[in-house]
Amino acid sequence: MEPAEIAEQVLRFVDTDRAVALTREVCRVPSILGEEGALAELLAETMRDSDFANVSLQPVLPDRPNAIAEVQFGSGPRVVMTGHMDTKPVSIGWSKSEPFSGDLIDGRVYGHGIMDMKAALACQITAIEAVRASGLDLGGTLAMAAVSDHMGDQAGSIRYFETHDADMCVLGELSDNEIYLGHRGRYYFDVTTKGRSAHTCHKHHAVNANLLAAHAIVEIDASKLEPDLTEENAALFGTETMMAPGRVYGGLPPGGPSMIPDECVIRVDCRPQPGVSVETVRAEIDRCLTKAKERDDRFVAEVDLVDVKSPYVADPASPVVQTMIEAVRQVRGAEPRLMAAGWLGDTASFGSEVPTVIFGPGGEPVYCADENLSVADIVEATQVYAVFAALALTPT
Repeated sequence: MEPAEIAEQVLRFVDTDRAVALTREVCRVPSILGEEGALAELLAETMRDSDFANVSLQPVLPDRPNAIAEVQFGSGPRVVMTGHMDTKPVSIGWSKSEPFSGDLIDGRVYGHGIMDMKAALACQITAIEAVRASGLDLGGTLAMAAVSDHMGDQAGSIRYFETHDADMCVLGELSDNEIYLGHRGRYYFDVTTKGRSAHTCHKHHAVNANLLAAHAIVEIDASKLEPDLTEENAALFGTETMMAPGRVYGGLPPGGPSMIPDECVIRVDCRPQPGVSVETVRAEIDRCLTKAKERDDRFVAEVDLVDVKSPYVADPASPVVQTMIEAVRQVRGAEPRLMAAGWLGDTASFGSEVPTVIFGPGGEPVYCADENLSVADIVEATQVYAVFAALALTPT
């Protein structure tokens, strides 16, 4: 069958009302990082009621499992649709709706975390149901993995792909229903400034570690690292490796005794493009700290690399990307754009092993009051997922 015939067949069975209703349902279940259990149970129950095979609450962290299942079509490739259940904390200032209402107002569904990425989970499950109902002659396995701890250490994705193979994967991160080839990585460095403590009355005997940290913060914040990149990666991700002093821990907490601190820790958040090494970023931090010492010759600091999440970029010519291009083309009737993200996806943990393309409903701004998503975006995402899966499982 030609792609147009496959798309026409599977689209007949996409239940758009189901996609919207399930999106509203998942929006009603809080799943802030650390509290994913209730949503995992709902998604597992949904897939069990829909007769998915091998439905399981896969253990990851205490009371924070993955919800996983699959639909089998005989021998062939294994295609995984995945997304995370955890969200950031609720934003203040909601007025049109409530954060966990799932209200449908003027063609838009309201809910905290709907774009990152509860809607995608509902769309993926509905799409799998449509592929199974289509009656197409397919081969392989279509799997669903709703994972926990994305905003922690990505333990859910790591656990799933440690125990399950995949030939292709679709990550449903918010991409405004455009095709994202990848995302930047994340390197965390802790810069610890070393001073000399003293009572405040003996200020002139002290070296205030917070003051030393201030010099480092000014220099790091002024950094504009533009490393050597391939022409393709520069075009996709931009030329600057973003770096910022994101958190500062220094001195003693309010309410206790007073003392000039001898230590302050700066968490430096670095967002490298593909091809930018840890060593390149560390060299830039060292340059900034040398500048800080020029500001104050008492400056002393230690630097520790405390976390590495790798950047990811898919080959535009790879089967997973070409299949997604064809799926979007069939649904939208137009040639899709190939883009990339500045945020971090779970592909940091599994993309080097599993060819993955990123596609999902919703975009910036995210995690704000009255977060909402249009029904039209939910429908289109479900249709694209369904066509992608049908094309990927059609025997060649």
